[in-house]
Amino acid sequence: MPPASISSGSKKGLRGRRKHPAVHLIGFPMDLGADRRGVDMGPSALRIADIDEKIRALGYVVEDEGDIEIQVPEVLKIRDPHLKYLPEITAACEKLARKVKRVLRHGSFPLVLGGDHSMAIGTIAGVSGYCRDEGKRLGVIWIDAHSDINIPGTSPSGNIHGMPVAALIGIGSPALAKVGGDFRKLDPGNIVMIGLRSVDAGERKLIKEHGVRTFTMTDIDRLGIYRVMEETLQYLGERADHIHVSFDLDSVDPTTAEGVGTPVPGGLTYREAHLIMEMIAEFGAFSSLEVAEVNPILDTMNRSALFAADLVASAMGKRIL
Repeated sequence: MPPASISSGSKKGLRGRRKHPAVHLIGFPMDLGADRRGVDMGPSALRIADIDEKIRALGYVVEDEGDIEIQVPEVLKIRDPHLKYLPEITAACEKLARKVKRVLRHGSFPLVLGGDHSMAIGTIAGVSGYCRDEGKRLGVIWIDAHSDINIPGTSPSGNIHGMPVAALIGIGSPALAKVGGDFRKLDPGNIVMIGLRSVDAGERKLIKEHGVRTFTMTDIDRLGIYRVMEETLQYLGERADHIHVSFDLDSVDPTTAEGVGTPVPGGLTYREAHLIMEMIAEFGAFSSLEVAEVNPILDTMNRSALFAADLVASAMGKRIL
């Protein structure tokens, strides 16, 4: 069966090559949201992989905003085992939300470098605040092995990097949900998850209750990544004016990207990951991006960060020909 074509209603979101606004790099060196150390060095690993030069080579002006200042766990205490490092994570995400919103208000493209995936609470809160002010509808493509929609009552670990989607759709911890303002940041019907293969029992229930659109690795095996992306872009093209991409490197199979916070076998292949990004680049509403869970401690010669930087280049318009 051939892939479904993108409907005329969503073609307004397509283009051959994106324009060249300024791209602002924002580092978010945090690993408070996870048990495993090392992803706080993700922004440095991506910079060492020349992510800025790869983007400049495509015709963009690149501004590096530096890193958000974040405390390290060695000087902190866990106050609530069901929401580990909650005050520190909310404070850091508030800073990130403000910076992302400011970049967007100046007409530029925010590219946030992480850091564990709790960063999405801040990144998407900033994007959502901007969209709310501008009357835009926000859609999110969530590329991840995990659904990250746990709440404190369902989380087996209390790690906040497993809770950002819940916070963004307004459930779970009120403190996390209020980052960037006391309003729901994301309609659960305006998110598409791609690459899922490690989902907790409580998360399965929440996904069904809130009507989140998902494509598991089984769906990708059956349909092929091209069909999955056509359906994703058609779906969001009818619902959103601003598309944010939240890319967790653990969506990719560990044989291709071993340096990640929470590796899970059976993920996206090298070419599947690049095709996802290449198709996103052709979607006109694509306006912000974050890269999460790059862990150089678990890597070999920074190969995973180099791969992630190449994926970002594909998302920003790099092509074979």
